[in-house]
Amino acid sequence: MTEELLYDKRGDVAWVTFNRPKARNALTFAMYEGLAEVCGRIARTREVKALVITGAGDKAFAAGTDIAQFKEFKDGEDGIAYERKMDRILETIERCPIPTIAAVVGFCTGGGAAIAAVCDFRIASASAQFGFPIARTLGNCLSMSNYARLVALVGPQRVKEMLYLAKLVDAPTALQIGLVSELLPDQPALLARAEELATTLAGHAPITLSTTKEALRRLQAKMGDENIDDLIRQTYASADFREGMDAFLQKRAPKWTGT
Repeated sequence: MTEELLYDKRGDVAWVTFNRPKARNALTFAMYEGLAEVCGRIARTREVKALVITGAGDKAFAAGTDIAQFKEFKDGEDGIAYERKMDRILETIERCPIPTIAAVVGFCTGGGAAIAAVCDFRIASASAQFGFPIARTLGNCLSMSNYARLVALVGPQRVKEMLYLAKLVDAPTALQIGLVSELLPDQPALLARAEELATTLAGHAPITLSTTKEALRRLQAKMGDENIDDLIRQTYASADFREGMDAFLQKRAPKWTGT
């Protein structure tokens, strides 16, 4: 792997760690692709029986996509290409036939939250915060598949609250609404519980687990069949998206115009 994406095999359990703690583990395209490569390889080799994904340091699981990479975008077609790329990567993670666990400490936003959403289990420390605050930052949107995953996890009203209000969901609320299944007091307890949970899952019947996982994925996928390329194209081609990106990089408040 790379310095920014670590892979550690511990018996029947693999650990992938996002390793950019000074940048709150903001994800580069290479990190996304690296995680997808790991999941694709595991699907072929079955080299492990469970996978834990986490972030280095104590500030973030992953604080979304590294915004600097959007500077190359020129029009709405770049937005379509980006969402296609993300859908491919997330689906590869989601289709990994072994149980996957997101062990979340600190910020879990944007692309980081999307990765956590495709994992089978999300467990968190008390410092965890989840969300897609794009309505006050970039002014972009999600793909239909990601909207469908979120609705399947927490329901349409909670998704509207997260997206419209750009609210970060704190750890107790995440537990209450079912976004996470367990809450641990701190990072050491979180990682210990992730290892315990992964070991338990690795000892269960793999065909039962993979069949259940794929059946539920197919059920959820029906919600995301609608094509929203016209909406994605419009969003990424907007002046507001360019303004949001510039404002974020310049560390100022964006001035939205609705165009």
